[in-house]
Amino acid sequence: MQIGFVGLGRMGGNMVHRIRRDSDHEVVAFDFSPEAVKAAEGHGALGAGSLAELVGKLTAPRAVWIMVPAGDPTESTVRELAQLLNKGDTIIDGGNSNYKDDMRRQKDLDPMGLHYVDVGTSGGIWGLKEGYSLMVGGDKGAVERLRPIFETLAPSKTEGWGRMGPTGSGHFVKMIHNGIEYGLMQAYAEGFAIMEAKKEFDLDVAQIAEVWRYGSVVRSWLLDLAANALKENPTLKGIAPYVVDSGEGRWTVAEAIDLDVPAPIITQSLIERLRSRDDDSYSDKMLAALRNQFGGHAIKTEA
Repeated sequence: MQIGFVGLGRMGGNMVHRIRRDSDHEVVAFDFSPEAVKAAEGHGALGAGSLAELVGKLTAPRAVWIMVPAGDPTESTVRELAQLLNKGDTIIDGGNSNYKDDMRRQKDLDPMGLHYVDVGTSGGIWGLKEGYSLMVGGDKGAVERLRPIFETLAPSKTEGWGRMGPTGSGHFVKMIHNGIEYGLMQAYAEGFAIMEAKKEFDLDVAQIAEVWRYGSVVRSWLLDLAANALKENPTLKGIAPYVVDSGEGRWTVAEAIDLDVPAPIITQSLIERLRSRDDDSYSDKMLAALRNQFGGHAIKTEA
């Protein structure tokens, strides 16, 4: 099978590498970085210097996989591709777009006879080795035609990927996936923080993570990653307490509110990420001041 690939950042580049390494599928690759295109060519891809050149090197019906940041970059790429592609061709968005944008784009592309497939992609930098979890949304026929690509990128032909439903459903499921991820990460972080604070036991948190990885009911891939991190840096020295969010946690919380579904753990984990960015936390100062006002509790003064 032949596929165009737009966006050769770390994940996109690894996906091209996996496709070329594990299959005979032909990949035509484009990125604004000539170095990224050259790296893709090193993995056996056919390089392109522009979107127009990429489309010109594909045979109909064409399929172009976009792996660029959500928002304006994806929007402009879809618009340009729509002018270059023909009826029956497919645009695949494997980034982290909002599912509502997917639904809108499909409506815009319908009059042109173009398919739009949204693929929620999980696996990060480990996907090259382990395979990617692919949550696919789109027309059944369009998804089925792309099956060989999904089977190559997934951990196996029968595991780790599937069609979730119509256009938008893939990124919707990935959005919820990321919301759950927020909650799991927060629980691990808080648990290890409590153990690290128990100085009288002199606990080796790296050892504990290794013990939990086998047989424990809390074992998971995230725990494996926590164990790796603690093995490399047991005290987490040099890591700033600033946690970025990709936006999907926010979308998950907003969706929960819209659907009247209580999601306190996911919501609180998002709030904690936001709070981590305030080194000089006004809210914490206010809490201390209020405790002092109503209970006379001591206030620690700043140095």
